[in-house]
Amino acid sequence: MGICKGRTVIITGAGGGLGKAYALGFAAEGANVVVNDIRADAAAAVVDEIVTSGGKAIASIHDITRIDTAQRIVDEALAAFDEVHVLVNNAGVLADRMFISLSEEDWDKVMQVHLKGHFCLANILGRRWRDLAKAGNPVDARIINTSSGAGLQGSIGQSNYSAAKGGVASLTLVQAAELKRYGVTANALAPAARTSMTEGAMPDVVKKPEDGSFDLWSADNVAPLVVWLGSSDSSHITGQVIESQGGRLSLCDGWRTGETADKGQRWQVNEIGEVLDSLIGKAQPAQKVWGS
Repeated sequence: MGICKGRTVIITGAGGGLGKAYALGFAAEGANVVVNDIRADAAAAVVDEIVTSGGKAIASIHDITRIDTAQRIVDEALAAFDEVHVLVNNAGVLADRMFISLSEEDWDKVMQVHLKGHFCLANILGRRWRDLAKAGNPVDARIINTSSGAGLQGSIGQSNYSAAKGGVASLTLVQAAELKRYGVTANALAPAARTSMTEGAMPDVVKKPEDGSFDLWSADNVAPLVVWLGSSDSSHITGQVIESQGGRLSLCDGWRTGETADKGQRWQVNEIGEVLDSLIGKAQPAQKVWGS
């Protein structure tokens, strides 16, 4: 029996890439899968693959960036499978340009899909899980968000994407703190894998090896982590941001108060430079911005 037997998962952007790998992985472990993607043909193809293999899945093509349409996704899941236990926020989009070349449309599009797209379904389901818990019903639910190395360290040419993914990481920490009392965990991934987004941004880097060696960039490498986080076994893990690439898993060490100087009274303007230079000299350097 699979570790997700009887659990229902909604996966956004599940028509290809990482989302498809997650959908197939959850189905293989017994989960009911809601394959959400705005590309109807892609979503249907993943559902067909799951059902042909003996799994249970439905397609949902509604927009994740609006509460009313996100509610339809949840309603379809409840109608088909009675309850939702796991949300995997995976859908994304890119509009890469150097910062001063970004248009307002470039900025808004990325924020809409990544940040608001992470809000809508989680807000709807979070309220449902809270109400169930308050009514005395046991809740064992999961929110699995998608951040990025770009969001954790920054990435040249991706200021909009970096800002959105940094926001996702912070959102995850707050969700974990607020929802723990209701039986809900929240964790985020920073996956590195071959998807339509990464193939468009860095095709030579993520291409599949031709010599049959280990495919470091395969989306299938990330799926086991996501499936395990969606299982009941992961109930003690929350508020974490986890990097995953190939066979590597890394816990991200987030923002924390570092080197400190406390004068005990107000600093004078002519003192600030010296004290900041001293603190920076003692601090562990941050990882470099990608592309720098």
